[in-house]
Amino acid sequence: MCGIVGLHLRNPELYPRLGELLTAMLGEMGERGSDSAGVAVYGDPTWSPPGQGCVSVADLPTGGPDDMSDVTAAVAAELGDDDIGGVAVESSYLLSSATADSGTLLAAVRRAYPQALIAGFGADMAVLKGVGNPRTLTDGWGLAKAQGWQGVGHTRMATESAVTPAGCHPYSVGPGQCMVHNGSFANHATIRRELRSAGVTFDSDNDTEVGARFIAELLARGSDVETALKELCATFDGFYTLLVSNRDSFAVVRDAIACKPAVIAETDDWVAMGSEYRALAGLPGVEKARIWEPEPEVVYAWSR
Repeated sequence: MCGIVGLHLRNPELYPRLGELLTAMLGEMGERGSDSAGVAVYGDPTWSPPGQGCVSVADLPTGGPDDMSDVTAAVAAELGDDDIGGVAVESSYLLSSATADSGTLLAAVRRAYPQALIAGFGADMAVLKGVGNPRTLTDGWGLAKAQGWQGVGHTRMATESAVTPAGCHPYSVGPGQCMVHNGSFANHATIRRELRSAGVTFDSDNDTEVGARFIAELLARGSDVETALKELCATFDGFYTLLVSNRDSFAVVRDAIACKPAVIAETDDWVAMGSEYRALAGLPGVEKARIWEPEPEVVYAWSR
């Protein structure tokens, strides 16, 4: 049992409140998973400066750098470019570059820190995740102060893989892409072997990472999010609710019998999703929202 939330803002006047609203939503899901949590925030000007390449590092090996200046210096040396910025948020490092795109910056981070856990990469996106109570983590991140147009969050109750930063959601394994998941994939081991044989590497034993990398491979080949999610439904067995996002879109799908709970609410100002209604109850104007439970294997998607 896990909790997932997502908030896609349509009204720019609400952008300064994204972190505040997402913090409250995620806190309401803490009882569904209290061992770890994570968020992806799209559009915060401090964490992911506009127009810059961005990489989120969730964990560095023991004996790593002492502070953010060490990280930026090491990555700058790899790039041969001193124009590297960064913000340390708890044990995470959010790196940005005005001259290198996200893929180039990611390669430099991996050369500098081969054992680092990459939480995400892509323009306008910052990913934070860690082990601990969701409310403690969001307080430590200062999530309530974050801004942006879209956020995705997850609280985890581990069922089949270790409670580590690598096992936390969101899984962001493609440029600007994230996936959060409530449920389990029964045939993930088979699909993992198939992906590995095609050259795909993994950071964890978590079944969700298999789904995220499956989606990322389809998107890299040119599929849109809706097509990729339909292909996932046709390929994966199990019970699940999924939320997949990139910097411009937000999509939800459930398994063939809609086993795992989900509620969607929509107004002119925003679209929101949560594992339970209480995650949505504090959103502005929710009393006027259209509210429904997503149908089995129907992909619901919204774009900026």
